[in-house]
Amino acid sequence: MFLLVIVHLEGSDGKHERAEKVTQATATPPRAVTVGEGLAVLVARSGPLEQSAVFDRGAGGAEANVALVLAQLGVSTAWVSRVGDDGFGRYLVAQLAAGGVDVGAVTVDPDHPTGLYVKERGSGSGAPHDLPAHASRMHYYRAGSAGSALSPADLAPRIAAGLLDRADLVHFTGITPALSASANELTRTLIALPRRGRLVSFDLNYRPALWGSRVDAAADELAAHVRGADVALLGADEAAEIFGTGDPAALRALFPEPAQLIIKNDKHTVLAFDGDTAVEVPALALEITERIGAGDAFAGGYLAALLHGVDPRTRLRYGHLCAAAALTATGDAAKLPPAQEIRRLAALTDREWAGLRYPDALDGTIGP
Repeated sequence: MFLLVIVHLEGSDGKHERAEKVTQATATPPRAVTVGEGLAVLVARSGPLEQSAVFDRGAGGAEANVALVLAQLGVSTAWVSRVGDDGFGRYLVAQLAAGGVDVGAVTVDPDHPTGLYVKERGSGSGAPHDLPAHASRMHYYRAGSAGSALSPADLAPRIAAGLLDRADLVHFTGITPALSASANELTRTLIALPRRGRLVSFDLNYRPALWGSRVDAAADELAAHVRGADVALLGADEAAEIFGTGDPAALRALFPEPAQLIIKNDKHTVLAFDGDTAVEVPALALEITERIGAGDAFAGGYLAALLHGVDPRTRLRYGHLCAAAALTATGDAAKLPPAQEIRRLAALTDREWAGLRYPDALDGTIGP
């Protein structure tokens, strides 16, 4: 919850006012905290980018996306980040706040702009520079951004330190350490913090282009982050690229440290190791609109179910249902069906689950 307060300042022309939004203390602090970059998103109309006269505005960034999914599933969540002192930064903060996320620990950076990216969408027209239908291409403008200026200092302020100290879960992705050396130090600091019952969740999200001149260090850095997490999510394809194998058994042997290791593979199933137990759940049948944001939605669904205390199979089903919402939409941040629908579908028998098609399954005629 937020309060708008008026701070009175002395100026050369006498007293004037500035409106500030501050976090109101609540009896129940956020259970989850996500830490990482946010991005303004400009989504082009389908077709060659140079022909798009209109762009739809949105909010993106892996950790911001996860925060919004967690909030939709009834998990009180805060986002720790940096944004520029600009319109895009104010828009990002407002969007997260409107989605029910605590933004009291977001730093406004006067020296670095808010990062953004343009999403190019294909129409399949065959015209020069057009992409296939339903394909997307991202154009990032984040060099020198406020997000890349993240550092351990962002964890020190009283609000951020308090959130981390009281949280049940802290989540970040491999995008954050790739942004800069200082952001890498931040994620290393998060892993090293005393747990005190808190879980650390890490989604690999390997983006080689982001590492730039530091790419040779990426494998060792990301491996250290996986080993330092309690919950680690990996795509089999990205794991094969960075660690040399996408085989679940080989990855579990390579990374025995996380209590939960979740591996998404190209067979459209996800396998989760929970200690020595392995559970595999197939994805839902659906028609893909675009893939951007699906991994973040899966992570948010899985982590929300984990915090709700359900079994591994149900956690994976929550992840699949949230990913399906992202795969069948055009925005980065998934807009989920009602939480009661997710609970209903996640409770189906294996046979009923195998026969689901999304979003047809949301009509309420399937299952108990």
